[in-house]
Amino acid sequence: MSEYGEPLDVLHRVFGYTGFRGLQEEVVRHAVAGGSGLVLMPTGGGKSLCFQIPALCRPGLGVVVSPLIALMEDQVAALRQQDIKAAALHSELPPDEARAVWRDLDSGELKLLYVSPERLTLDSTLARLDEMRVALFAIDEAHCVSQWGHHFRPEYRALPVLAQRFPRVPRLALTATADPRTVTDIQRQLGLEDSPLFRASFDRPNIAISAQPRDHERGQLRRFIKTASDGTGAGLIYCGTRRKAEQTADWLKQDGYDSLVFHAGLEPSAKREAHRRFARGDAVVMAATIAFGMGIDRPDVRYVAHTDLPRSPESWYQEIGRAGRDGLPAQAQLLYGAGDIALARHRIMESGASDEQKRVERQRLEAMVGIAEASTCRRQILLRCFGEDAPEPCGACDICLTPPRLFDGTVAAQKMLSAVLRTGRRFGLGHVVDVLLGKATQKVTQFGHDQLPTFGVGRDLTEAAWRGVARQLVAQGALDVAVENHGELVPTDAARPILKGEQPVMLREELVTQPARGSLRARGSIEAPSDPRFAALREWRKRTALAQGVPAYVIFQDRTLVEIAAEQPETLDQLGTIPGVGNTKLERYGKDVLRVLREHAAA
Repeated sequence: MSEYGEPLDVLHRVFGYTGFRGLQEEVVRHAVAGGSGLVLMPTGGGKSLCFQIPALCRPGLGVVVSPLIALMEDQVAALRQQDIKAAALHSELPPDEARAVWRDLDSGELKLLYVSPERLTLDSTLARLDEMRVALFAIDEAHCVSQWGHHFRPEYRALPVLAQRFPRVPRLALTATADPRTVTDIQRQLGLEDSPLFRASFDRPNIAISAQPRDHERGQLRRFIKTASDGTGAGLIYCGTRRKAEQTADWLKQDGYDSLVFHAGLEPSAKREAHRRFARGDAVVMAATIAFGMGIDRPDVRYVAHTDLPRSPESWYQEIGRAGRDGLPAQAQLLYGAGDIALARHRIMESGASDEQKRVERQRLEAMVGIAEASTCRRQILLRCFGEDAPEPCGACDICLTPPRLFDGTVAAQKMLSAVLRTGRRFGLGHVVDVLLGKATQKVTQFGHDQLPTFGVGRDLTEAAWRGVARQLVAQGALDVAVENHGELVPTDAARPILKGEQPVMLREELVTQPARGSLRARGSIEAPSDPRFAALREWRKRTALAQGVPAYVIFQDRTLVEIAAEQPETLDQLGTIPGVGNTKLERYGKDVLRVLREHAAA
């Protein structure tokens, strides 16, 4: 046993918590005893403590494999706030700082080392570790090792060397996002087939989820942000392209938001600055591609929106999981269209992947389409993708709050398919809808489509309803969108039985309203108070973090500040009982916190 003591004592004295959550204690005690395993635990579920505490309790150095430099640096900063000797080793570290890290390692000064996979698996690094006592290896974001994972990283494929070279050292692989296929591949790649699988529920009940067909995107986003933002936390808007991310950040800025942009095409200095601003704790809105986010530790992201359909439930789950890590209410909204579905299918078909890989990617995409077009609880469908059955509807997603109505849409589907065929399968949705509605536009009359039998046969439905019919037929596979050819609608083989009346089609009525403000509220979450003490504590935390050059949440998380504002401790002993206030932080910040509370006691 190291100088840090027993796990429960470390949890309380160092991290400030009175008890473990969920599977944490089982994982920790297993690893402290020298056991290896795979840990599946949702974002915000406390994965880091599962390897940090065993690393402190076992003799020697804890080595943490992490794919992102920003994540390593943030976690090291948080550990140093607890007076834990930690460092990061990666490709962007200046040579003199890297030499200082190795000096500290050689002298036994460090207790936790965060390292990138490519740096760890260098022969020189492994040779140095051979000479040290290693407490454990933790492989964070372990889905990166799997070819089926949504963020496959080839450099992770070299990590099996750890089992071969350090057979007596426990290995913990941890991830918040893995379907059953990915789980099996992680276990095989890392030699964990005979080790336990620790599987927590993937449910994040404090995140309220909703999805809408993309109609007037900017208006939809404006309404969502107004509803979901608390004015102090951050927001994430995921966009399908770099250009769209830049345009979104621009109009948000014109609307008065403190908006940032992030994508892989930015200069490294611009990406670092955007990440620094986001991590610092400012109330920013980040418009980004999926290049931003994996490993983001900021706990007070209040909302995540997608302006395009994600490629799989795993991708969507990880991205919306960046909201509400502090346990406070958060919201996630998905906007999507028929073009997204068709484009994603086209990209899979045209990719250079193997047939098996294409088949799996297509299955995942169709599962994501099923979530978007759901007529029953979205959360139940999402959890089912991870092999988890929720016995009851969540009661908090948009489907549960406003159940859609289904209708027999066979005739409507036949009208739509017939109009596509009679116009020659060479026109986009707008033109086809004009024909159905009997609009004699210049383009309709130019091609003589006002003389077709289908001209005006669709006046019983609105334009929005016809767009919904087309989108749902694309989702069901009866229509395709020729993405390489200006978006023309093209019937598929699945359209034939519909046109012949051999196959009925059930469709959802299009909803044009959103849940009222405040009605889309997640289960199992605590409310952030509109308490001046809470606001004052956040302001003090921001100033303190800026002075130290660290993210605000490594000082105290919002959840801890909520508890402090609610309990109103008057002494250091009372403050020390608040979850998240360990001995080091009590000594370092306790007097300042009590002072802020006294100054705002009468507010």
